[in-house]
Amino acid sequence: MGRFVEAVLEFPAVLFSFMLVVVIGYWLVALFAGLGDELPDDLLDGLGLQGVPVTVAVSLMVAVAWFVSLAGVALVEGTAARAAVLVVALFAGWLAARLAVLPIRRLFPAIAAPSRKDFVGRMCVIRTGRVSADFGQAEVTADDGSSALVQVRQTGGDDLRAGSSALIFDYDPEGEFFWVMAYDLDK
Repeated sequence: MGRFVEAVLEFPAVLFSFMLVVVIGYWLVALFAGLGDELPDDLLDGLGLQGVPVTVAVSLMVAVAWFVSLAGVALVEGTAARAAVLVVALFAGWLAARLAVLPIRRLFPAIAAPSRKDFVGRMCVIRTGRVSADFGQAEVTADDGSSALVQVRQTGGDDLRAGSSALIFDYDPEGEFFWVMAYDLDK
């Protein structure tokens, strides 16, 4: 056991040993306490690791790089050889993560980012006293059940007042408002 601890604390394995402790700590916290938001998934796109959460890709890279560097410490002596082990460990970690990510991607389907245009075609409820060509607000419900208060406008002479139902039929990106028209759900 003493030689193992020595090898873990020698260069370059010590670099990956610290990272491995961080990765294990992250997954323990995720397991027992749960974690909310992930890191942005596009952080590792340049390395060909897109399509899976960053934490999964980094965890794979660190684990493999640690193992390769540990094996290198046990097999080679000298600073130049150990520097080469560091490069080989980094490459092996990236390669293993890249190969593992390919089949794992299917488990993480791409989800389109929400857009204001997602509200077009939805029903809304007017929340202001009136809606005109330059004033109005309405409440609209998204697919996930959350509601949003949005700016709305109308061009016709429909009498849209607080509590009326309306249909969102277009979005104006310059003015950042939705075009609505009266819509009776009972018809």
